[in-house]
Amino acid sequence: MTKFIIASNNKGKAAELDRILNPLGITAVTAKSEGISLDDVDETGTTFAENAFIKAAAAFKKTGMPSVADDSGLVVDALNGEPGVYSARYAGENATDEMRIEKLLRNLEGVPTEKRTAHFVSSICCIIDENTIITAEGTCNGIIAEEPKGDGGFGYDPVFLTDNGKSFAELTAEEKDKLSHRGKALRLLYEKVKIIRDA
Repeated sequence: MTKFIIASNNKGKAAELDRILNPLGITAVTAKSEGISLDDVDETGTTFAENAFIKAAAAFKKTGMPSVADDSGLVVDALNGEPGVYSARYAGENATDEMRIEKLLRNLEGVPTEKRTAHFVSSICCIIDENTIITAEGTCNGIIAEEPKGDGGFGYDPVFLTDNGKSFAELTAEEKDKLSHRGKALRLLYEKVKIIRDA
């Protein structure tokens, strides 16, 4: 098995990455699980793609191992695209998922259902070596619920409703993989990595 370092300590992201990449003979591991301490990087990009590259490049430089980073977030139309690239920091640096959701719902108070449209974006950057950089992006459209539903997933999953009326937090891991922005981006990444591996 080839190991890819994930430039994140988010266990939810790590599990999703590992689940999708495993059939390629790739094990996605966090730096922490490998006993490596990754320095915090300033996510100074103005797009998800820029931030994904910044994180992957920092992990590759520190470890010399193939590194993969995901930068993802929620884009809400009624809030002019907020929280966007600031999704993880929407309610402050050390806020919990619950605090971020609470702020989002507070900012959407009084907004009718038909105007609560939103989409998730996942931008992935994979640096295999100094000459091989792979990128992939996926999106998923939905509606922001008026209150959290379900106890699965992470982040904004409990308030993001899919076409079937269920939130991401009410779906099984397999159901979420089929629909989600990260699932789409990872499948695209899988195809691109596979081409390189098979060459």
